[in-house]
Amino acid sequence: MKWSVQAAVQYALGHNPDTRAAMERINAAEADLKAARAAFYPQLEVAAEYSRTNNPMYSFGNILNQGMFSDAIDFNDPGTTDTLQTKGLVQYRIYNGGRDRATVEAMGNHSQAFLMENDAVRLQLEFNVVKAFCTIVQAGEVVTSRQSALEAISASLAVARARFDEGSLLREDVLNLEVQQSRAQEQLIQARHSQSLAQRGFLRLLGLQGETVRLDPQATPAQEIPANPDAGKRPELKAMAARIKAREAMVHQARGGYLPTADLFGAYQVDKGTALDEGSGNSWTTGIRLNYTLFNGGRTGAEVERAQAQLREDRERMRSMELAFGLEMEQAVLALHQEEQRLKVTTKLVESAQESARLSRLRFMEGLVLASELIDTENRLTDAWLSHSLASASRKIAVADLRRAAGLSQFSQGK
Repeated sequence: MKWSVQAAVQYALGHNPDTRAAMERINAAEADLKAARAAFYPQLEVAAEYSRTNNPMYSFGNILNQGMFSDAIDFNDPGTTDTLQTKGLVQYRIYNGGRDRATVEAMGNHSQAFLMENDAVRLQLEFNVVKAFCTIVQAGEVVTSRQSALEAISASLAVARARFDEGSLLREDVLNLEVQQSRAQEQLIQARHSQSLAQRGFLRLLGLQGETVRLDPQATPAQEIPANPDAGKRPELKAMAARIKAREAMVHQARGGYLPTADLFGAYQVDKGTALDEGSGNSWTTGIRLNYTLFNGGRTGAEVERAQAQLREDRERMRSMELAFGLEMEQAVLALHQEEQRLKVTTKLVESAQESARLSRLRFMEGLVLASELIDTENRLTDAWLSHSLASASRKIAVADLRRAAGLSQFSQGK
């Protein structure tokens, strides 16, 4: 497959392990929210138990429950009885100081925070893919430049050997060109190695391995530079704002420990025995239960203090993030400006170096320049090409970084 940068971004969003892990965190947060909401529903329990006993107290209780009492029963030795007991219980908490509602609010905000963090992971992944794509393209251009430099120096070496055979060039000049050819070969090997490493990193971002990387740089239109970038739109800040709301809810939840709780309950019980002429009996119980903790060793106060401290911590972290993201934005704007100026300079540099190299090669063939001067000219041309290639890639990466710093997707389909 031949990758365009948009296709690579879309594929990475669906297959990168980091994005999948972020989605699982969202799923876990949604499950926590469902668990918290369960407190607003009645709790229904059913139970069944069979027992047999000659304990006077339990045995007499079975007799009463099964409606088998008679005056002939000896209270001290009512005999052996059994019972099959089934019971249904309904319980509903009607008040607990607002703790359940605060917990639901906290879990809802935690879920929202995970959604925003997932957006942050996606935006960072998009930037990393674009950066890796540009790095591979730039590495390919470096390989091409190194290959061209090797071919140029090899051609000059062939001319030098011919002139040496004619007796118009010193052996030292030929050796210098041979050394330069070996250096160019070494640099080409290093460039190809760097290209291979960049390709491996690109595949890792896509969640792939062991595949051949083929890119289509021409299929990618120029990315739009944000007109009014604003670091305040960063999903990380939105996530932290949601976490602060969750902390505020947890403070209310902790303060609920100072208030009472109230529960409604109802039960229906069926007792069936076989030891006393198939005795049986049904009973029901309903009521309301109030609980109020008068003293718990200061645990509620400690929980409130802890929740308040965590809230203050997150507010300070929010402030720190705002400052850090503001600095990131300024750096991204300055970096883009620098790379645009650098690209203009290197474009002129390449044009001048190309013409200089062309003239030097002609003059070397005519014996008008030394081999050392030709080597210097070729090196300047190679350096100019490399600087221009790096500036071009850096400018594209700077645009992508500015979009990331502004909390924007790299491409419209990534929104």
